[in-house]
Amino acid sequence: MTSINNLNHDALPVDASFIADTTRWLERAVIGLNLCPFARAPHVQGKVRMRVSHARDTDALLDDLCGELQSLNALAPDECETGLLIHPFVLQDFLDYNDFLDVADAAVQTLGLEGEWQVASFHPDYQFADSEPDAIENFSNRSPYPTLHLLRESSIERAMEVMSDTDAIYRRNIDTLQRLGLDGWQALWREKVD
Repeated sequence: MTSINNLNHDALPVDASFIADTTRWLERAVIGLNLCPFARAPHVQGKVRMRVSHARDTDALLDDLCGELQSLNALAPDECETGLLIHPFVLQDFLDYNDFLDVADAAVQTLGLEGEWQVASFHPDYQFADSEPDAIENFSNRSPYPTLHLLRESSIERAMEVMSDTDAIYRRNIDTLQRLGLDGWQALWREKVD
């Protein structure tokens, strides 16, 4: 399921493995398990922009986030629907990452992009509130690297018009992941998928 994405053609060669791992996760887990029913179309249409931040601290990551939000906002919705800012070198600790989400939301507001863009979260150690660290439902938001998902609000609104009960996605994801189990999740990464 390779996309026709030209949004990532100018990525640095050093970023190729991070983008490849994230694309593999997107295709096998997010789209392959239908964890997000709205992810397939933008991916196949080449409307997902992936960037890798080389930030080593939160100040540098905030700078990269602000720059990426501005770059995404300059693109028309028919060019780019969503963005993934992969940051493998900072916020490895999930609690620190989770705290940074407030900073990310404040950045959206400071840039005057509230109502245009919002930030969603993915992390290798993602943990929903009130869940055990190894609970299978956490895997719905577990990505290979800490990643800020930058979503165009108009895309979210269109998706919500199509699906009246968006909480059903979360419930279905739990059912899917429980049926899959940890062994099935791990098998996703061992199996060769053409």
